[in-house]
Amino acid sequence: MEHILFLTGRLAQPQLEKVLSALTDGADAPFTFEVREIGLQVAALMTADMIRRRVEAPVQADRLIVPGRCRGDLDALAAHYGIPVQRGPEELKDLPRFFNRAARPVDLSEYEVAIFAEIVDAPRLMVDAIVQRAMALKRDGADVIDLGCLPETPFPHLEDSVRALKAEGFAVSVDSVDPQELLRGGRVGADYLLSLTIDTLWVADEVASTPVLIPKTPHDEASLHAAIDAMAAKGRAFLADPILDPIPFGFTASIVRYHALRARYPLAPIMMGVGNLTELTEADTSGINALLFGIAAELNVAAVLTTQVSAHARRAVREADWARRIMHAAARNQSLPKGMSGALMTVHDKHPFPDTPAEIAAIASQVRDPNFRVQVAADGLHVYNRDGIRTGTRAFDLWPQLGLENDASHAFYMGVELAHAQIAWQLGKRYVQDQPLDWGAAVEREAENLDAWCAPGTTRSVPPKNDS
Repeated sequence: MEHILFLTGRLAQPQLEKVLSALTDGADAPFTFEVREIGLQVAALMTADMIRRRVEAPVQADRLIVPGRCRGDLDALAAHYGIPVQRGPEELKDLPRFFNRAARPVDLSEYEVAIFAEIVDAPRLMVDAIVQRAMALKRDGADVIDLGCLPETPFPHLEDSVRALKAEGFAVSVDSVDPQELLRGGRVGADYLLSLTIDTLWVADEVASTPVLIPKTPHDEASLHAAIDAMAAKGRAFLADPILDPIPFGFTASIVRYHALRARYPLAPIMMGVGNLTELTEADTSGINALLFGIAAELNVAAVLTTQVSAHARRAVREADWARRIMHAAARNQSLPKGMSGALMTVHDKHPFPDTPAEIAAIASQVRDPNFRVQVAADGLHVYNRDGIRTGTRAFDLWPQLGLENDASHAFYMGVELAHAQIAWQLGKRYVQDQPLDWGAAVEREAENLDAWCAPGTTRSVPPKNDS
């Protein structure tokens, strides 16, 4: 049986021992353990260098687990001790899920859905600006850069834009209702043309680009079937898009059309344009993307077209990248899309309040220094030091109890922390003192913090691109 050494600080030691005892209670215990406090009060202050100085080698264990917020080179520690060294979860209450996930690691490096990211105002941008926009979209996960043409708006630099993007290694699609613009794009090497109907299939005969086929009108499924059959008869590649309508103008019926198309053509590559939902629904796009990519995974959709026009949809491509990976993993493993990543949990957390008021009070009773600690439980904010514990639900309620009127720097720090804690309590988010609130894929994130989006027991940085 594996024997694990857990390193911690004085305040967390009793709680850690309690959680581990519950985990290993019984004949089928997954491991045995030792908890070692290495001479500091707060476990979050632990570093790899500190561990090396205070924990002598060799270590009598099969694995060493350090606090989740421990900083430093754990690979160097592993080489020093000759055993694996691993960061645990940031909260003790997450240890059961940590070991459960570690036993069932989820690979989020794979996906099947290609993301077409549209630059909707391409005719109004210079070529250099288009390339810069494309680079940003690719960093967020785009596989194909879609040049959106505008009705009755000249695009004299269309050819130059396609050439410039191709020179930088991008896959490119041209998106227009004007067959002549599609021809221009196709003749200079555009990979895809959006979109052709049965009446404009002649464009596909003039160029090598792969067309996206759409019905003459959204409800004219017969015309889309005719276009598909015509392209298949010629042995040409294509994507077929029955058109996703916005709410409340036929959204449900359009989902039925996608399902019917897959039933009629089991192997046909399907595209789904999601902008009519993400752009035209005033709701957080992370949840909308999660749902739509779940549908895409069930229907084996080959590509999704998305946009980032509305301010509330400005992370749509990044969210789409996470959504396609999570839903692909769920479909591949035939498991619910739970516990794989927190990237799409932008507003709430699944386990926002790991500690009860009684547990916080027990920890507070051990504190013997004047430094304030802040924790959040279901009943509100808890602020404590050697002088006792204060509770409340608003930062302004707690502030007068701290006595910091003559300590500007400490007052500023506590003001920031209490504001974070109040937001976390109101929304139901996890609060950790001295750490930013986790907004998932909705915000830019430092590289060293990216793994927190993944399930306990897994590590995954910004999703690697699948170039296959």
